[in-house]
Order: sequence, then C-alpha cells, then structure tokens
Amino acid sequence: MNGRPDTTQNVEPRLKRRSAIALLFSARAVRGFGDGFATILLPAYLVELGYSPFQVGVVATGALLGTALLTLGVGRLGGHRDLRTLLLLGALTMMLTGLAFPFAEAFPVVLVLAFVGTINPSPGDIGIFVPIEHALLASDASDQKRTQVFARYSLIGGLSTAAGALVATVPDFLVSFDVPRLVALKSMFFVYTVLGLIGAVLYRLLPKSSPAIDQRPKASVLGPSRRIVYGLAALFSVDAFAGGFAVQSLVALWLFERFDLSLASASLFFFWSNTLSAFSYPLAARLSQRFGLVNTMVFTHIPSSICLIAAALTPNLTVVLALLSIRAALSQMDVPTRTSYVMAVVTPEERPAAASATAVPRSLASAISPSLAGAMLGTAFSGLPLVICGALKIAYDVALLLSFRHIKPPEEAEQAAGRTGQISRFGGVQRRRVQ
Repeated sequence: MNGRPDTTQNVEPRLKRRSAIALLFSARAVRGFGDGFATILLPAYLVELGYSPFQVGVVATGALLGTALLTLGVGRLGGHRDLRTLLLLGALTMMLTGLAFPFAEAFPVVLVLAFVGTINPSPGDIGIFVPIEHALLASDASDQKRTQVFARYSLIGGLSTAAGALVATVPDFLVSFDVPRLVALKSMFFVYTVLGLIGAVLYRLLPKSSPAIDQRPKASVLGPSRRIVYGLAALFSVDAFAGGFAVQSLVALWLFERFDLSLASASLFFFWSNTLSAFSYPLAARLSQRFGLVNTMVFTHIPSSICLIAAALTPNLTVVLALLSIRAALSQMDVPTRTSYVMAVVTPEERPAAASATAVPRSLASAISPSLAGAMLGTAFSGLPLVICGALKIAYDVALLLSFRHIKPPEEAEQAAGRTGQISRFGGVQRRRVQ
C-alpha cells in the first residue's frame, strides 16, 4: 500500500455522470435546432393557409396551454417514474408532432395538434423536457458550479436555436426551384420529425446506472420551501404572461405584417438575435458570481424591456432590428440564473416538484396572452403587444427585487458569512454559525 486513497471506485460513477450530462446537452441541442426554425415557420405556415393574426395567436395560446398541462403531468410523475422513460415519451411526441402537422390544414385540427404537440411559439426554457432535464442537471452540480452548468445548457440550446433559425430559409430556397410554397413549408415538419428521432436515440443512450438517474428524489413534493417556490411561481407567471405578448412567432409575424420582412431576412435576423441570446448565458453566470443571481436577473432584464418598448414605437426597420438585437442580448440572461436560483433555494428532494411548480404556471400564464396579442396585431397600433410586454416585465423585475433580494442561495450566503459570521441556507431550512 502506498498510503494513497483508492479512487478507482469513484471513476466509473464520475464517467457515467459526465456521459449523462453530455447526452442531455446533446439532446438540448437537437431540440433547440428544431425549435429554431419551427417558431419562425409556424406563423408563416398558418398565414399561408389563410389564417388571420388573431387565429395565429389562438394557435400559440393552444400550444402553450397544452405544454403547461403536459409539464404538470411530467412534474407529478417525475418522482415516481423512470425519468429516462419520460424523456423518451417526450421525444416520441415530438416525432408524432412533426409527422402530423403537414396534414393539418383545418383550423380545429391545427389547434388540437398545437395543444397536444411539442411545437411552441417561443423557443427556450419551456416544454415537457425542461423540468426533468433541470432536475437531472442540478443533481450533478455543486452549489459553486450549478449556475455555470445551467449557463452551458442554455448556451448550447441558444446556439442550436440560432442555427435552426437559419434553416428557416430553406422553404424560400425550394420555392426558387418551383416548389409550391405550401409544400416547401410542410417539408420542414418532416425535418422536425427526424430531430425528434435523434433526440429519442440520445435519451435511450442515457446510462441506466447514472447517478443523475438512480439518485433522483424518490418523492417529488414541496415541503419546507413551499412558500418560497409559490412566491417565485407567482412572479414568474407575471413575467411569462408579459412574455406571451412578444413570443418569437408573434414578433416574426409582426415583422412580416408591419415591415413586409421576407422569410429569409427574418431567418437571418433571428439567427443573430438567438446567437446574441446564447452568448449572454455564460456572461450571466459570471455576473451572478459578482452581483448575485437576483440582481443579475433584474438589472439585465429592465434595459431589455425598455428596448422592446422603443422598438414598438419606432417606424424605421433598421432601428427596430437594432433595438430587438440589444433586447435579445439582455433579455435571456435571467434564464440560467432563474433556474439556478430555484434549484438552490429548495432541498434536493424538492427539485423536480419545484421545477414543475415554477414551469407550469409560467406556461399557463404565457398561454393567455398570445391570443390577445394576435388580436392587437390587427389594430392601428400593431406594436401595442410589445409595449404591454415591456411594461409588465419591468413591473415584474421590480417586484422580484423587492421580494427576494434577501433570500440568498447557499454560495451567496457563504460569501456573506465572511462578513457576518452566519450562513443561511434557505430552501434547505438549515442555519448554522461558522465555527
């Protein structure tokens, strides 16, 4: 014996953990790529079918409402069912959505398919996959690395979404070869189906004995952190309700209708805006280390909302796109920080339930506003939904700062301990004095 600790027993679990995280990141990239073009092509497809902006908004509402209910079901099952199986079922739903959409033209059929399917009017941190993936990733991250892990997760999703936005130019390319426009748009849904199949393969490859899967909480219920989670859920719902007025599909529709922007130009713009959003995620993680999670969420969000309001009031397309780009660079910094904050202020056993409890109200709240926004797009001032979105988001940011600036995640509490001699772990309901 050489006196050194035997670490061979720790190698295999560590490799399995890394493998599971890599597969989850890869699956997020595949889904993001599909969302990138689907959110742009969805309004274009519906307009090509002859539907009004209000009807497009109703479809967006149906999609978000269905997502909320599916997410609620996933959250309730997450602590009692194999998580890999739930992810596989989600990937199967994605495949079936892509297969069915090209054959859906009647409005009731489109609405039902949007409700039960996985195509959302806004890419990002909503969907039936999100609570499961968040809980799995949080189980493998330390307090110090948690925000960085979610930032990488969001970065991968953002970059893949940006790449997917470029693919939205394919229908215009096909039209140049005399392919009917409606046929060209429908063909992209089959690409979406293939991406669902790839996602299913990746989820199937998740290690059966990964610590992220085997050591998940067996019961997913809220306990001592209930009040904190419900308070966050209420505020996040206000933010999501506001965001529903300016989901990416409706912003694309607004640009189509207000400035007669082409599909190819919109695809290029959303590529760059999604790229800016993606690179804001790791920056948000760095800022949060210095200024705290809540401060980072609030003080990056407010300027982005001001830019959105200004864009709605500006008649020049170049200025509008510049303002929307600035907004894109700032508005998503709260995504990894918000997720990290929720996972930090609850106990490990509460994480699946907390992820669902904050995600479902967001989806429900965001489902209400797109239909209202669609109706407003047909008025004399088509930018009204953007103004409402910006104003409500500013109100949310102020309320979040006032309500939660004193509730610190463990890593921030430990930093404060150097000054106060006290560590407070909210969520874990654990308080101890530094000896």
